[in-house]
Amino acid sequence: MNIIIYINKKNPDVLKAERFFKERRIPYQMMDLKKHKLGKKELEIFVRAAGAKALVDREGKKALERPVAHMNTDSLIINELLLNPSAIKSPIVRNGSKITIGADEEMWKTWIES
Repeated sequence: MNIIIYINKKNPDVLKAERFFKERRIPYQMMDLKKHKLGKKELEIFVRAAGAKALVDREGKKALERPVAHMNTDSLIINELLLNPSAIKSPIVRNGSKITIGADEEMWKTWIES
């Protein structure tokens, strides 16, 4: 199991993800999207797994002011997220090719069981 947690900012879902893996003593890496810029291929992997619209942070006033919050085309969303990674919803939890966006403890439990 190779867990990577991609974050933009500390929020309740990020804390849930950290706590979930810490409590089960499962090692994980934290990738701060402000410091680690996502590549296009990496972002495309996320889009294939969850869809481009699911990656966009649409919570809060500032998030809705961003143009990407109102885009519908995957290629436009990908290009905008590459330019403005702060618009990416976090956490994105990756286990190999499996990906969740936000806190999804039920899915993480299935990863542990398999």
